[in-house]
Amino acid sequence: MENISKDDIRYKEAEKQVKKIKGFYTSLFIYFAVNIFILYLNYRDLKPEETIWQLKYFSLPIFWGIAVVIHGLRTFMPNFMLGSNWEDRKIKELMDKEKQL
Repeated sequence: MENISKDDIRYKEAEKQVKKIKGFYTSLFIYFAVNIFILYLNYRDLKPEETIWQLKYFSLPIFWGIAVVIHGLRTFMPNFMLGSNWEDRKIKELMDKEKQL
């Protein structure tokens, strides 16, 4: 069996966290870029008596923004959704169920 040191485990965990952070920043950039472009297109197509400050123009950024905020919370506060070490507890639970069979 292969010896895995604590440093290797910490490195893998740090690497996984860096990938999550990179994914969040990528999502955040796409969110801003796409929504600025969509708002520009909507502004360009306004009729003279219309205003950009209507809910129909901001519904996509609002709901997508909620998803981006949740992604950020899960990235920077991993215990936010399912508590600390949820994955480890769930794996142990499933392994215990497997042993009972």
